[in-house]
Amino acid sequence: MATVASAAAAPAVPAGERGATRIADRVVAKIAAQAAREALREVSPAASTDAHATVTVHRRDGQEHFGEARVRIAAELGYPSDIGAHCAAVCRQVSERVRALANMAVPEVAVEVERLHSPLLDGRERGRVR
Repeated sequence: MATVASAAAAPAVPAGERGATRIADRVVAKIAAQAAREALREVSPAASTDAHATVTVHRRDGQEHFGEARVRIAAELGYPSDIGAHCAAVCRQVSERVRALANMAVPEVAVEVERLHSPLLDGRERGRVR
């Protein structure tokens, strides 16, 4: 009769030889952009808002997270609005979501307001809003 070797008898692979999980920078950027759009919709649901993200990731071995992500968000906001509150909401949401979904520390989130949209100027020539 032949004996079948059990899988439990196989030696364990050392941690350094198993490989590692790596999350692409563009995936982190997509997470950050989506989180920014979610934050802007929560703050002003009626305003037309948009956001795009660029991310710089620094990976460090031996830490419990997958690295550090420094995030830059380019946002389009409705006007008039509380721009400071919008930017603060974006920073909080982006930081929380990247930390939760990508397991990365987020020491910096910079929000750049690219454009302001005013419902007073929709369909009309550009001018001053008073």
